[in-house]
Amino acid sequence: MQTLPTLTTPNTLFSQPIDTTIKRLKTRPVKVGSVIIGGGYPVVVQSMINEDTLDIDGSVAGIRRLHEIGCEIVRVTVPSMAHAKALAEIKQKLIKTYLDVPIVADVHHNGMKIAVEVAKHIEKVRINPGLYVFEKPNTSRTEFTDGEFNEIGDKIRETLEPLVISLRDQGKAMRIGVNHGSLAERMLFTYGDTPQGMVESALEFIRICESLNFRNIVISMKASRVPVMVAAYRLMAKRMNDLGMDYPLHLGVTEAGDGEYGRIKSTAGIATLLADGIGDTIRVSLTEAPEKEIPVCYSILQALGLRKTMVEYVACPSCGRTLFNLEEVLHKVREATNHLTGLDIAVMGCIVNGPGEMADADYGYVGKTPGFISLYRGREEIKKVPEDKGVDELIDLIKADGRWVEP
Repeated sequence: MQTLPTLTTPNTLFSQPIDTTIKRLKTRPVKVGSVIIGGGYPVVVQSMINEDTLDIDGSVAGIRRLHEIGCEIVRVTVPSMAHAKALAEIKQKLIKTYLDVPIVADVHHNGMKIAVEVAKHIEKVRINPGLYVFEKPNTSRTEFTDGEFNEIGDKIRETLEPLVISLRDQGKAMRIGVNHGSLAERMLFTYGDTPQGMVESALEFIRICESLNFRNIVISMKASRVPVMVAAYRLMAKRMNDLGMDYPLHLGVTEAGDGEYGRIKSTAGIATLLADGIGDTIRVSLTEAPEKEIPVCYSILQALGLRKTMVEYVACPSCGRTLFNLEEVLHKVREATNHLTGLDIAVMGCIVNGPGEMADADYGYVGKTPGFISLYRGREEIKKVPEDKGVDELIDLIKADGRWVEP
């Protein structure tokens, strides 16, 4: 029987503190109106209205609803010249009746004239390389020659140049938004239906922009399958690093669906990359009212410690040791305090794990003896109070510390 060696020196593997903060990829700052994406600035939250842009009043109301709950940049679709001109009215009405909200225009399918027109009125234009110069698939094709590949590349440059120059000269921004489901035919033939094809598609457009001295660019590599999306962004980050590029990345799982699964799917992709330090702006794409997307974005950022926009609640899952109805009490504490920002509040069912598990919380609410709870400030027990007065006493403690604001 083999015996384990005796340790003769201290195990120093964990002797040094481990830094748990996320080290974000260094990217250039890209200005979109009053908001800056990248450059070390906080991760920006985006969404998109679902009103028809021709409905000026409805679009203004939709943009305002999103902005009022924390959406910092709002995207609208611009499928025609009429929509582009309507967007000019939407922008002016927003400025007159509310605020100058940063807007991104989504332009597809050879929309050069539309894109150039809309660039006059808003801060950022999003284009999809797979659709921007739309080539009908040739079902009988067996290969793309270098000549054919380059010929289309020249056409793309010719088509894209006026928009790039317009945005450059106005100090505005572009999102090169690659979608896995809409790669151009020649990219599919050359690289396959792969993250590499997505990356090369983006790089082709980036190089055109750089050749025209335009670098106010944000990149997205969206897919509806999380593993593809994660792989594409990681490859894009690596390729940019290899090429000396530093463009901010816009994260999202496209067509995530709705309900619990849509939220989990979006979080799986976005949070995985943010934890790697990849990503400067995010959009959660749900098949629901756009307003439902914003809380998910902020919850992801809060959970990763990237933005503190609400109370962080620490609560145990409950067990046989719990000395009060934990679910009910957590609900009462949340209802009383969820309008605050920047606090960590712990609700723990018993003394066994409570003080240790909530050590990093600002305030703690712990079951200690039947009928009573103990209130903590950090690691310090402040007082023991009857359970039926616990929430009121917690509020009084927060007030005494000058950290309370009225709802």
